Formats: sequence, C-alpha cells, structure tokens
Amino acid sequence: MNKTLSNFILSAIIGLVFINCANRGTPDGGPKDETPPSIIKSEPENYSTNFKGNEIRVYFDEYIKIKDLQKQLIISPPMKTQPDVMPLGGASKYITIKIYDTLQPNTTYAFNFGNSITDNNEGNPYPYYRYVLSTGDYIDSLSVNGNIVDALKKQPETFVNVALYEVDSTFTDSIIYKETPKYITNTLDSVTTFSIENLKPGKYLLMALKDGNGDNKFQQKTDQLAFHKNFIEVPTDSSYSLRLFKEKRDFNATRPRLISGEKIAFGFEGSYEGMKIDITSDTPPEFEYRITKDPKTDTLNYWYKPRLEVDSLNFKVSKNDFEKEFTARISEQKRDTLLISTFPSGTIGYDEDFKISANTPLSNFDVSKISLMDKDSTIVTFKTDFDSIRNTYLFQFDKTEDNNYEMKVLPEAFEDFFGDENKDTLTYTLKTKKTSDFGYVRFTLVNATYPLIIQLTDKQGEVKVEKNAKNQGNIDFLNLDSGMYSIRVIHDVNGNKKFDPGNYLNKIQPEKVSHFQDIEIRADWGIQETLQFK
Repeated sequence: MNKTLSNFILSAIIGLVFINCANRGTPDGGPKDETPPSIIKSEPENYSTNFKGNEIRVYFDEYIKIKDLQKQLIISPPMKTQPDVMPLGGASKYITIKIYDTLQPNTTYAFNFGNSITDNNEGNPYPYYRYVLSTGDYIDSLSVNGNIVDALKKQPETFVNVALYEVDSTFTDSIIYKETPKYITNTLDSVTTFSIENLKPGKYLLMALKDGNGDNKFQQKTDQLAFHKNFIEVPTDSSYSLRLFKEKRDFNATRPRLISGEKIAFGFEGSYEGMKIDITSDTPPEFEYRITKDPKTDTLNYWYKPRLEVDSLNFKVSKNDFEKEFTARISEQKRDTLLISTFPSGTIGYDEDFKISANTPLSNFDVSKISLMDKDSTIVTFKTDFDSIRNTYLFQFDKTEDNNYEMKVLPEAFEDFFGDENKDTLTYTLKTKKTSDFGYVRFTLVNATYPLIIQLTDKQGEVKVEKNAKNQGNIDFLNLDSGMYSIRVIHDVNGNKKFDPGNYLNKIQPEKVSHFQDIEIRADWGIQETLQFK
C-alpha cells in the first residue's frame, strides 16, 4: 500500500471517530417555536360577499391540527345541519369547511374557531380565528358587547353562549325553548366579556346560556341562563351585564315504584314543599300511612300498613296547578329493618343540635329511656323537636366549652311505624372545643338596605355560616373555625331568608348579591370589618 493511500485511510478513520463522538450527545434544537401558524390565503377570501358555494378552504404556512372543535367552534347564525370541518385527528396545511345547510339570503355568517387551530408540532394556537362571509351584497357590521357575571358566585362559568333572538312578528317568549338564536357567540374559557358581531339593525332579545347539551335551546333541567330585562335595539352604544342563574325547577312527579315492603317511592322534580300524595284505591278502616323525605334523592317515601293483598294501588299526586294520577305495582317484598343514625359524631358546635334519625318512620319516643351526662357525670337536661318529613329528632341542650357529653339510649326508646324498636343500648359521645380554639368577626354595615342575608362561605361558595339582618346594627359571627372565608351578602328583597334566582317566563331577575374581600379568621382572635354598600 503506498504512503498516500495509507494517509487517506488514516484520515478517514480519524474523521469517523470524531463524527461518532459528536453524535453521542443530544443535538441542540434551538429555541422552542412559539410562533402560531399564519394564514396564506382563503378560498373564497375572508369577508367575501355574494357567497354561493358550499365549501371554504383556509391555507396555512405550516401543518396545523384542530382540537376541541365541538367546544370552540361557534357558527353565527347557527346552522341546522353542522358543516364538516377537516382535518380531524390528523395534520394538514389547510382547513376545509363543507357546508350542507341551505344558507339564508342576504345574511352574514361568522365561523368563530376560538383557539381550536394549532400548529402540528408545538400546539401554538392561532388565536380566535374568525371567518366571515355574506350571502348578500355587504357584510353586516354592527355589534353588541357586554359581560357575564354569576348571580350568586364570585366567578361565572366558562364557555357560556351569548345570543340574540330577533323580535319580529313570529317572536314569542317560548322561542328560547324551541328555536336556535339569530346570532350567537361564546365566552370560551378565558374571558367573561362577550362581543356579538356582524349584526343587522333590529330589535332583539339578549340572553346568555350555559348549554348543558349543546343544542342552543334552553332546557330548565340542565341549563343556566341570563337575560336582559328589556329588548335591545341595534345599533347600540350600551354595554350589557348579564347575571347567569339556575332557575328553580318546575314541579313534576314521576311514576311511583314499590322499593320494599309497604314502601312506595314517589320521585319528583323541583320542590316537594306542598306536594300531596293521596291514595285513591279502596283501603280498610285501619289503613295508615306516613310520608318521609329520602335523605339522598329527590324522593318522598310513602309508607303504609297493613299489608294489602292487591296487585296495584292508585294515587293522585298534586301541588298547586299540578295534578296527576299514578298506579304503583304491588308485590310481596320484605320490609326495611329499623336502623338508627346520628349526626354529628365526635365534635359538636355550641349552637348545634344533636340529631337522631331512622330509615323507617319513627312513631313513638320514650324520653325516660334516654339520658345525657357531661364529663363530671352531671345530668344535662335537653329538649326535643321532631321533624316528621325528615324523620329526625332534634336534641337541644346547653353546652359549655371543653366538655364531654355522653348520651345513652336504652332498648325500646324508639318505636317505628311498623312496631319495631331498637333492641340494644346505644351510646353516643360528643365533645366541645375550647372557646380559644375559635375566632370571631363583627360586621358594620354602611348604606345597607334591609333585609339582608350575610353569608360566610368557603372558596367553592359553600355556605359555612349565615345570619339574617332585618335592621341596622352590628352583625357578629362567633365561634368560627380558623381559615379563610368569603363574604357574600344576599339582598333578600322579599324577606323569605333565602336566595331567589330569576325566572325567564315571569321576567324575574335573580336577587342582587354583593361580594366583599375575603377575611382570615384565627383562633382566639377577633376582627372588625366594614361592609360598604353602594
């Protein structure tokens, strides 16, 4: 082998070694791509007029994907037949919109894609892309703007539809239940403001809808809504604030069913208060019944005796203007066995009642077979109250700090509707905390209009404690557990001591609610706060 060839082979080997060494590390890909895709062109161009076709294409400078299309894409006015939008599940350099619906003449359509269009590699979104076309000679250019608030909570829901229904000769109040709106937009997941654009002049009903099933129609069972108290005229310079709420369910009763011996369950929707269950079948003179509320479901349980040798029983359920006949099929089933339950367990609050409940209707209670003693073996007197619909005895007694209490329930203290009794001695132990374990807050109210409901809630909005205020004066919350509390004040206009949501058909807006800055409660510490009302 000559010298020149030897040197060439040696150089090649050394080069391969260096290349191999260099490839052992991870190459630096440079800075992360944070640039969203760009649109090259559209066919037809965005904001085109006199549209006659059934397909739209939008071309990008890189491969893109579409995600969360069902949530993000809002078409205004809505189409009865949804168009096909591709690509779905894959990547492409263009979007195709295939239209199957018959478009209305002289109408501006807007396709709002939200943040559904992203590049294929890094997922950078093309923010709030909007494609607009008109089937007429011009693009409608008017708009309606505003914001969404929750009627009760601090923060409203996300992905709320905001819609306009045209008020013309065909308009009725029931349109929101039956028809899709003339124009629609969505707040998506990041903002509470809205803008409905490309509108025609006219008179409209403005409403918002947290749509439970995506059909753009209001369903009381699943949806929240908000509506402006008056029709609006477009064009308008006003900004509208809509308060989102959940209507009280209209009352309805469902078909009853036998779920155990002499126990028939009557399901209901809405409130059971004032609900009547009357048996219309023939019954013997000794027939008796009791009605209790199921603690976990929207059900009233109808208990009866004696056992009847029948295949079915007929009932009439009524409430206000609701009245309906039902038949319950009857079969041989075992009765429920008496079971006693109590609340609370362990620690009890100074102002809290001790509750004894049962799964079958309680009928008799022998107070002589119940004793209550504190840690010094001192007998503690108590009073009782019976909630028949909830089938619960409330035991009320004075409590002192850092004390222990023992309640002893002897056999046969409780007897149920069917004559069953508790067979064993039941013992329950309770304790109270030291007053130094609690904090307190005093509220001074300025420019308040009464009556009010002052609530302290957790960050999820669950009420931990509340007080009703009828007249001017300080409001004290004592014996509070340590922690952060949100302050919510309900302007209880009708004085019924509860928050009343609105009602669309009756044109009732929800009661006003005021929120104030959160407070921190510390053990063995008190604070004073001023609530200034506008």
